[in-house]
Parts: sequence; structure tokens; C-alpha cells
Amino acid sequence: MGKRKRAGDGADTIAVNRRARFDYEIHDTVEAGLVLTGTEVKSLRAGKASLQEAFATIRGGEAWLVQAHIPEYEFGNRANHDPTRQRKLLLHADEIAELERFAAEQGRTLVPLKLYWKDGRAKLLIGLGTGKARHDKRATMAKRDADREIQRALAARQRG
Repeated sequence: MGKRKRAGDGADTIAVNRRARFDYEIHDTVEAGLVLTGTEVKSLRAGKASLQEAFATIRGGEAWLVQAHIPEYEFGNRANHDPTRQRKLLLHADEIAELERFAAEQGRTLVPLKLYWKDGRAKLLIGLGTGKARHDKRATMAKRDADREIQRALAARQRG
């Protein structure tokens, strides 16, 4: 009898910060665990979360996820969680030190890219990024439009 796959195993995406790669040049990524309450886990299991205004920070030798929105659990009671509370990130001490060195430089930030389930545990993909200037964003949009036009031309050529 083979190993049965439980619900939540693998990498099931909960939320993606779609603007992150548009607003920031991502140099590297780090995977972190999250310290969550029971009602937060239930909200995440329902697929409800937003990373749009979230960022990560290092304080007192610990990593924190700030302004991530996990809505209150619909069937929770008065012990429900605060939707925008700060959540501790689980990382090794050497990873935290590396992130702190990176974030200390001017113009660099720790951007949450993706929240997902991995082997039944909530994980956060953090991007180490620098902010893009307006002209860099325009170049990104121009490249995306050009790639889209190329794909359309190739598809039209294959059809007829």
C-alpha cells in the first residue's frame, strides 16, 4: 500500500503578491514558516489572505510579517484573531542575520511574494528586493507588451 497524500500536502498557493515583481527588482528568495493562531489557519485553509500591503522586517533578532491581511474566521467566536496583526516568521538565526544585513542597505526591502501550504504547514516566500524607479517599471511594461505581441504573432502564424 503506497503513501497516501493528505489534503494540504505539496505546494498549494493561498495568496500571491502580484505587484511585488512589478514594483521591486527581486534578487533572491527565502522560505519562512509562520506562527499562526487556530482561527488564522482556518481562514488560510479557506483560501483567504492578502499580501498586497505586507512587508517583512527584522526587530530584536526576530523576523516579522507586517500588514498581511488574514480575515477573521467566518465561524469563529469572540476569540477570533486580529486580521492585520504582526506575525512572527520562523527562520534560522543565520538567515535572519543575512536578511538584516540586506535590509539595512538603502533602498532594499523584504517583500512577501507568496503564501502557500507545504506539507501541511503555511509557508511564506520572501523576496529580497530593491525598489524600481518609474522608468524601470515602464521598461517592464514595454517588455511584457512586446512578449505578448510575439506570442500573438506566433499563434497566428501556426494557425494559418
